[in-house]
Amino acid sequence: MGPARIGAHPGRISIGCGVGGRSLARRIGTSWKQKPVEGPFDAVVIGSGIGGLGAAALLARRRGMRVLVLERHTTAGGFTHTFERDGFEWDVWVHYVGKMTGRRGALRRLFDYVTNGELDWAPMPEVYDRIVVGDREFDLAAGEERFVDGLASSFPSERKGIQAYLAQVKACARSAGPYFAARALPPRVGGLMGGLMRRGFLRHARRTTGEVIASHVRDPLLRAVLAGQYGDYGLPPSLSSFGNHAMVAEHYLHGAAYPVGGSSRIAATILPVIEAAGGHVAVAADVEQVVVEDGRAAGVRLAGGGVVRAPVVVSDAGWAVTVGALVPREWRSRFPSLPGIGPSAAHLSLYVGLRGTAQELGLSGTNQWIYDGPDLDRAFERFGRDPTAPFPLVYLSFASAKDPTFQDRFPGKATLEAITMGPYAPFARWEDTRWHHRGPEYEELKGQLRERLLAIVEARLPAVRGRVEVAELSTPLSTRHFAGHPHGEIYGLEATPRRFEASIPVRAPLPGLFLTGADAATSGLTGALAGAALCASAILKENTIAAILEDPDRRPSAAGATT
Repeated sequence: MGPARIGAHPGRISIGCGVGGRSLARRIGTSWKQKPVEGPFDAVVIGSGIGGLGAAALLARRRGMRVLVLERHTTAGGFTHTFERDGFEWDVWVHYVGKMTGRRGALRRLFDYVTNGELDWAPMPEVYDRIVVGDREFDLAAGEERFVDGLASSFPSERKGIQAYLAQVKACARSAGPYFAARALPPRVGGLMGGLMRRGFLRHARRTTGEVIASHVRDPLLRAVLAGQYGDYGLPPSLSSFGNHAMVAEHYLHGAAYPVGGSSRIAATILPVIEAAGGHVAVAADVEQVVVEDGRAAGVRLAGGGVVRAPVVVSDAGWAVTVGALVPREWRSRFPSLPGIGPSAAHLSLYVGLRGTAQELGLSGTNQWIYDGPDLDRAFERFGRDPTAPFPLVYLSFASAKDPTFQDRFPGKATLEAITMGPYAPFARWEDTRWHHRGPEYEELKGQLRERLLAIVEARLPAVRGRVEVAELSTPLSTRHFAGHPHGEIYGLEATPRRFEASIPVRAPLPGLFLTGADAATSGLTGALAGAALCASAILKENTIAAILEDPDRRPSAAGATT
């Protein structure tokens, strides 16, 4: 292990994967152990990620439902929350969001609806992503013309191919709406109609990202650049579905934004919407199992034995945990087995606190994706086999440069995150150990990985040398411990073509149980919020997004769900 940096705390596990340390996370929600809330409730939600909070807020505003959200961690928000350490603050997974500025389309209006318009967004620079391959840099700039012209200036013979690729990205993204809406259809109409609604998107999603990109452009370097955002969904081009890739690429095509006040503002602005209908968000409330009575979900049993009853149960715990642990064993055979679909990749995240402002250190809001060379697949496979191999990618994000309030809250300081994707396997041997008590071998491995990531940060950003006050690393065990993801997965189910061919129901085969979040739709913050909208649509028997777009201020007086 290399020498410890000032404030690096080599003997302590870092806060990681959107979950944070108990005393350091910005607290949202009330402890269930200290102050349980009495029913009756119209619905209970397991998990307080954006999928759980978003579903609860939609049920509250659309039907005035009293919803109880139960979160196993000591703060609500899942991967949206922030944490502090030694006078610094970091986001933990929300690094940029598309379609939040300019014309207020469906996604922005959905965000405004669940936050009651209280969440503000700061535009990021015109160049939202910079792809670095070896010693060359390529900027992805907001706007279709800038996107094409910028890449064509480096690859002039590939202009037509870039345009054809972009046209397919847009066509695929347009076809995604009906595909996901089919998941919320009742079983009696979901057969033939659902097949027709899924067909257009599946024409794209059945192909890999690498296959589609190669059909349009010849230059291996350009192929790497076009696939350079793959960390946003966790699989390199030869493994990932083009459907997922296209949704991400199109999502950022016209630029990106960051929540003003940090990503914890997302949960903080949703909470009052839930409470306004008499609902509640409880933390330190670990759900052990869904309660089934008379052949339908009737509530949940908490660790320790307490039972909360509700006619509607919503799970934001992810497919693997919901089916593998929360659903009673005798009901599990009724759920699709999803053969060949595994968990997404895990990740390592280095949280760096710096002396000096972002402006003084030359840090901008532009994200950086750093690759050693153009063979992204080989690098990913090599690191998966050997954690001492070069990192498959390093993603740099600078929240202190994106959030206009950061300097007011943390004067004279700056932060950044350095992230890489990786497998869970090298850490599995310590999965039964306790947080902060995993032993010297684990700490040594963690220290080595921390120093390697920090070396890349300092090589890429020489101005930060000598300014590092905190450098802490999270591993996949952080995600497993705090978020409950069995293999430390960051994106739920892996984004392969097979994942999109599978029929993952929003309405569970157990009556009264519904799924929300990323596994109900697709990866990332906006994918999880889309899952919440699908979940609400299934519970309320309406097209919730269409209803919001038609009349965003509608507040029906009728309480209760129709399931």
